[in-house]
Amino acid sequence: MSRRLVALGALTLTAALALSACAPGGSEPEGSAADDLGLVSSGTLTVGTEGTYRPFTYHDETGALVGFDVEIIEAVAEKLDLEVEFAETQWDGIFAGLDAGRFDVIANQVSINPEREEKYLFSEPYTVSPSVVVVKEDDDSISSFDDLDGKKTAQSLTSNFYELAEEAGADVTPIEGWAQAVELLRQDRVDATVNDKLTFLDYEKTDGPTGLKIAAETDPARSAVAATKDKTALIEAIDGALAELREDGTLAEISEKYFGADVTE
Repeated sequence: MSRRLVALGALTLTAALALSACAPGGSEPEGSAADDLGLVSSGTLTVGTEGTYRPFTYHDETGALVGFDVEIIEAVAEKLDLEVEFAETQWDGIFAGLDAGRFDVIANQVSINPEREEKYLFSEPYTVSPSVVVVKEDDDSISSFDDLDGKKTAQSLTSNFYELAEEAGADVTPIEGWAQAVELLRQDRVDATVNDKLTFLDYEKTDGPTGLKIAAETDPARSAVAATKDKTALIEAIDGALAELREDGTLAEISEKYFGADVTE
């Protein structure tokens, strides 16, 4: 365990003992020391995630919730000696759920951008991947983001990809996720969709040949665990856990499992 986590644990224990000494009969009053530090108090880290965004967060053939982000946050929780409880939420409502306190953090390929940084805290990134424009294989009319001007794209309205498409001048059709975007693209109801390159590569790997291709891509974006501004100590603890997982090779191992390459840095 890192020195930062050891120090955090010692501080939590000291605060807990102080509260216990002040409580009648030595019992701890409502609101634990972990709460005061911005950490979870029940021993359970509640995580907002979609559960429909393969390969990051989805259900396998047995119905179990699996995926790259799922395994990353589970490994983080294990380092912090916490249980994990997932709250599955559609992407368009996931930040509202975080704001309302329905979960402690989001682990769902949340891209870090200036607008989000104004309102939320982010851990150190655990995924580095570009955004891409996906079109039908026989479509040569789009070869850059600029070519999206006046074209129809399918995007979730609260996603980073929506912002990229809108900035390029696209006519955006709102959708709930990748599967719906692909369906509209196959039906020629839209010209393109913007999404994560890893999502497309996984789709090609599991469902190919798909008849789709990457027409353009951005510089790599960084994705991280997101929390509200009052969770500073929790995000610092998560950063410590991620650093240990990077050092001991766990992040690379999970990445290799899903992508055949290390996409964590």
